[in-house]
Parts: sequence; C-alpha cells; structure tokens
Amino acid sequence: MTRPRIFVPRDAGALALGSDEVERAIIAAERKRGFDIKIVRTGSRGLFWLEPMIEVETAAGCVAYGPVGPEDVESLFAAGWLDGGPHALHLGRPEDIPFLKRQTRFTFARCGIIDRLSLADYRAHGGLRGLERALSLGPAEIIEEVTKSGLRGRGGAGFPTGIKWKTTADARAAQKYIVCNGDEGDSGTYADRMLMEGDPFCLIEGMAIAGIAVGATKGFVYIRSEYPHAIEIFGRAIEIARAEGVLGFGVAGSTYNFDIEVRVGAGAYVCGEETALLDSLEGKRGTVRAKPPLPAHHGAFGQPTVVNNVISLASVPAILSNGADAYRDVGYGRSRGTMPIQLAGNVKYRGLFETGFGLTLGEIVDDIGGGTATGRPVRAAQVGGPLGAYFPRSYFDTPFDYEAFAAKSGLIGHAGVTVFDDTVDMARMARFAMEFCSIESCGKCTPCRIGSTRGVEVIDRIVRGERRAENLVLLQDLCETMRFGSLCALGGFVPYPVTSALTHFPEDFGGAPISAAAAA
Repeated sequence: MTRPRIFVPRDAGALALGSDEVERAIIAAERKRGFDIKIVRTGSRGLFWLEPMIEVETAAGCVAYGPVGPEDVESLFAAGWLDGGPHALHLGRPEDIPFLKRQTRFTFARCGIIDRLSLADYRAHGGLRGLERALSLGPAEIIEEVTKSGLRGRGGAGFPTGIKWKTTADARAAQKYIVCNGDEGDSGTYADRMLMEGDPFCLIEGMAIAGIAVGATKGFVYIRSEYPHAIEIFGRAIEIARAEGVLGFGVAGSTYNFDIEVRVGAGAYVCGEETALLDSLEGKRGTVRAKPPLPAHHGAFGQPTVVNNVISLASVPAILSNGADAYRDVGYGRSRGTMPIQLAGNVKYRGLFETGFGLTLGEIVDDIGGGTATGRPVRAAQVGGPLGAYFPRSYFDTPFDYEAFAAKSGLIGHAGVTVFDDTVDMARMARFAMEFCSIESCGKCTPCRIGSTRGVEVIDRIVRGERRAENLVLLQDLCETMRFGSLCALGGFVPYPVTSALTHFPEDFGGAPISAAAAA
C-alpha cells in the first residue's frame, strides 16, 4: 500500500508563519491514529496569504488547505483530509485557485510541487532536459538559442542575456567564470530566495548551461547573508548534484567540466551592483568599479565573467528544454517570456505571480493583488525596489514592459511591486530614498555619497516650508547630478522615487512643484 503524502512548505515565508509547527502537529496526529504518512517538504507556491498552505495527495490529485495552523490539524484529520474531505480551510486543487490559475509558470513551474532536494523528483518534473539538449547543441548554438528567446536580465536594466554571454564567449582567457547574483536586496522582492529554496536544481542547471556556452568551468553563487535557508538548501543541492554527476568533471557524462561554489555576502545593498559584488566575491570591500572594462572582459579575479541574476539563469533550462520560440512567443513588445512579479506592501493578496509581460499595472495591483489590505483606496505603487518610481493611479494603464515603464520615467528592475494606500506621505517616501542611499552608498563617487546626504537635508527644508521654491529647484538639480554623475545605479536611480513623488504628489511637499525654468 502506498503511503499517503502530505506536502508541507519549508520556504522561509512559510516557516515564519509556522509551517514547522504544523509539521510537528501532523506527526503527532499521525502517531495518535497509527497512520503511516510521508511528509514532503517543498518550497512555496507563492500564495503568502494562504501560508502555510498544505497539500494532500489523494486519488483525485493534490488538494490544498490553508492557511493551516497547528491547532487546525486535529480537525483536518477528523474531516478526512487525507481523502480531500470538506473543511473550512479546504481550497480545492491548487491549480484551480484563481491566483495560480492565471499564471504562466516557466521558471517557477516546479516550485512548491517537488521535494526540492530530490534530483529524481526534479527529473520527473522535466528537470535536466534543458541541459541534455544544450549538450547536444554545443556552445555557439546554446548562445544562439538564448539570444533568439529574447531573454533579458531579470535583475535590473534588462540587458539581453545572449549578447552578454557571447561577449564572454568571444573573450580569450584560460579561465572564465559564471557569477550568479543572489543578493536580492530590494525591499518587497523574494523571487530569488524562493527559487533557491524551492527549486535549487533549476539554478544549478541554468548555470551549468551558461558555463558550457561561454567556456567557463567555475561558477559562484553570491547569496546575501540574510538568506540562511537559501544558503543551506542551495549548498546541499550542490553536493547532491556533484555526487550525481551533474556538476564537476564530465557534466552529465559529457566532456565539459563545471562546478559551483556558494559565497555569502555581508549585507551591503551596493553589492547587488555587479562590480561591487565581484569585489566582495574576491574578499575585498564591496566598492563599485568604473566601467569599462566590463565584467564580460575583466570580471572575477580579472577573468572574463558572466554576471546574471538568479531568475535570468533559472529561466535558461525552460528555454533550452522547450525551445526559444516557445519562450519568445510569450510577452509584450521587446519584453519576451515571463516575469515573476512579487506583490508586497499594503496589498490584499501578497505573493509571487509569474506571467508574461504586458499586463497593466492596474491589473496587477487591483485584479491580481486585490487592492489594498486595508480596504482603503490605492494611492501609489512603487515598482523596482526602493529606487523605483512611484506611479500614481493615472499611470496604472502602463503595460508591464521595460520600454513602457522607461517611457514614464520608471523601471521594472527585479519586478517587486509595493502598494500604498491613501494614507502614505510621499514626502517621507522621497526622503527615505535619499536616506537609504546615504546609508548604503559605497562612498566611491561624490554624487552618490554627498548628494544623498544633501538630498535628505533639502527635503527636510521643503517640508518645513523653508525657501520652498528655491529648495525645490535645488532638489531637482541635485537629482539630475546624481542621475548622470553617479558611477552605478544606486546613486543613479535615487532620482526615480524622488522626482516621481515630486511630480505626481506635489501636495505632500506643500504645493505644486516648481521647475528650474519656472523659477528662473
């Protein structure tokens, strides 16, 4: 007789909401009844308002219940949940939950479904097919496939991944590296963490494909120290992949060699910038490097290096497995494929929603996110982390697309969407952006180091009503200096939240904004 299986998430979000306590309650109830149940610890499907969401394997498929607390377990057994019995927490088939049903999951197709440390389970759900096809194609054809897919960097500026790979592949060097940026420091973002905790072999497969494509034999995954669960799970997954021949000498029985090492960051936001990350990776203080030279030519330890973020690399197995056309056919404009949108802040349905580019911001916030958790009107949404622009209601018709956001002085970044209701003070939010930059600046360039500190002071004067017209002009000039004079995106992107707050919410600064031309 097959042991009934219960799937309990061990994602950091689910752990924070008590999934370990639920597991212990299930074990106690099982022993009390003399049952023989197999508990499988998975990642999360990303429906955080329903966590811990527990799934039970029945004859008719998996049935979900949630949010489950340890105090609910006895009544769930009494209701016959092992057979999908009715209960107040009964959610039905997970795939039929509207939040999941509307998604197009390429990168997160296995997350929350598989035993994240079982390579056999990974294979059973389509894992390693991309690597097998990559080995049959060879380096040049792999890069061509990634280029044709239209995949762009999922961590910031959206640079075409295929072009980055080809640049490194064409560089001449005895040693090349693949560096995965898992620093994920933006507020309201968690896709990288979820992937590393819930489907680590997907990232390993993507990095191995990248290594074969560009001629790299070593990869590094740089994970922020605030992600202890991701560090633990991904480290264990590397050991398993190495033992099973997926990593190391003769990758998957081929003539290619590739291995991965985890490096842990020390918590500096600026180390999410690729050159500061490389300095930290090398054991130095994380400081932004001037470019050129580009990391593709002179990166980790002075060697040609591909630096991609977690989601970029984890998208590669699906592209190689299903073909470039299947990926490129999803999306909008020049933004092809899917993006894991992370809903956070004052929003009713917080969670990860993977979908093709092209939904409007209003659809994401109001329809998928359900509006605010407080029930008050939505006033603004910030997309792209703490350095993203604040979009007002009048911009909610903007398609979720790199170019569409750029046309309205915004950015998609890592696709974190933070929602605010009508009680938010936008002057305080603008001040926070400047203060955040002043704290997190590496200090190398003057516009970022000094400009952010002066920005806090100027905003304080504006809010107090001191020489408001002059200080508004000064703040706008300061933002322009930081935008064009900073070495990296930390100082260069701070103007996005500040100027958008000034432009769209002038009443929070004491009146209508004054442009430099008008003041003159």
